Order: sequence, then structure tokens, then C-alpha cells
Amino acid sequence: MTLAQSFRDSSVVAKRNLTRMFRVPEVIIFSLVQPVMFVVLFSYIFGGSIALPGAGTDASAYREYLMAGIFAQTVTFATAGSSVGIAEDMQKGIIDRFRALPMARGAVLTGRTFADLVQTALILLVLAIVALFVGWRIREGVLDAVAGFGLLLLLGYAFTWIGALIGLSVRTPEAATSGGLVWLFPLAFISVAFVPSENMPSLLQPIAEWNPFSATVLAARDLFGNLPPGYEAPDVWPLQNPALASLLWSLAIIVVFRTLAVRKYKRASA
Repeated sequence: MTLAQSFRDSSVVAKRNLTRMFRVPEVIIFSLVQPVMFVVLFSYIFGGSIALPGAGTDASAYREYLMAGIFAQTVTFATAGSSVGIAEDMQKGIIDRFRALPMARGAVLTGRTFADLVQTALILLVLAIVALFVGWRIREGVLDAVAGFGLLLLLGYAFTWIGALIGLSVRTPEAATSGGLVWLFPLAFISVAFVPSENMPSLLQPIAEWNPFSATVLAARDLFGNLPPGYEAPDVWPLQNPALASLLWSLAIIVVFRTLAVRKYKRASA
């Protein structure tokens, strides 16, 4: 099986999933509800009550600080969609149909995760427009902003491989829904997405500082120019070098979980 054929097979599967997505636009609409609610709730309820280093309780500063965390939460929560989609395909026997075709085994999962990445990018675009209405601004150059969004999407893509493994490991789509989200909430909230790590209990600070979620959020925040004036990152390597740490975390997650997911798929379809 050549690399070119694997790419073609993955493209066919991705097209199939994208076609289904656009035929059911409610999926995208409902995927936007939660992040938009988070933007509004955190901006206008918690903004002004959470102290930031160098900015105090300035509500406008917190809105800019917040948005990278909301973006990261949105792209990683797409993991649940990957889990459910693959679990449904397994349950309905669609995976068995793919097995009967002369196609690369990994193409089914690669195509699915790529389609999820496209959907996530569309949601992120709409969410960024909503963020502009609540006061968020990009204060660095265009290339820096593109790099920030690129790191966010790369993290989201990496997490879809975790979702793929979960979807292959459970028996029903209902189980995939819970399994795809239950571990994401502590990962997102024990990070620097919504509050600085120094505001957390000492036991949680190392977890937040070495969290791949934190590295990506801080890197995006820096590239967007949304760090509070005079902000100094904690003296730990991932937060001192957030862009590099984010890139390394995402690539490591892709390598590990793609390998595990493809192996699980081969065993499940053997």
C-alpha cells in the first residue's frame, strides 16, 4: 500500500464525513452553543472578579486573557464528536463495509480525524468573530495570529486521535459521549486557560504548568498579544517556551494515539 494510495483513501473518507456534516448543519450549530455560552458567561460574570498578574481585576484585560482558553477548550472538546462518530460507524457496521474495500486500514481513521479538523476550524472561525464583539482583539501581527490559530488546531487534531481511540474502545455511542468528555473537563480547568496557575492550590500548580493544554493556551495568548502588561510566566520549561512545548506535546500525542488507534482498529476489524 503506497503513501499516495493511503492519501487518496483518506481523502475519500474525509469527503464522506464532510458531506454528511454539511447535510446536517445542526451539528455545527449545536457545537457552537457551548463555547459561545462560555464566552458570555466568563466575560461578563467572572470578568472583573478574577485577578490577573499585571492587570488586577480589569474586566477588559480578563476578556482578552480568556479567549485563548475558550478557543483551546473548543478545539479539544471536538474530541467527543470523533468518539461518537466512530462509535456510531462501528455500531452500524459501516466499518465492516470499509473492511471489504481494498483500502489502507489507517485511512478510515485519518479521513475521519481530518474531517473533524475542518469542522473544528469552521467553528473556531465563527467563535473568533463572536469574541470580537465582546472586546477581544488580536494585538500582534497577522502571521503571529495565524501561528496561534495553527497551534490551537494542531492540538485539536491531536486530541481527535484520543477521541478515535475512545470511539473504538467503547460499545455504544452513548458511552463514547461520556468517555469523550469526562477527562477533558479537569484537563481544561486545571490549566492556565481561565486563571493563572499561581492562583491555584500548590498541589495543582505543577499539573497546570505541565499540562499540554496550558502550553497551547499560553502560546496562543502570547501570539495574539493578549498577555497582561508585565506578565511573567512561571519558571517552568513548558510555560517559558510555550510555542515549542505546544508543538512537541501535539506531535507526541498524534504519534502515540494514532499508533494506538490504528492498532485498535486493525484488531477490531480482524
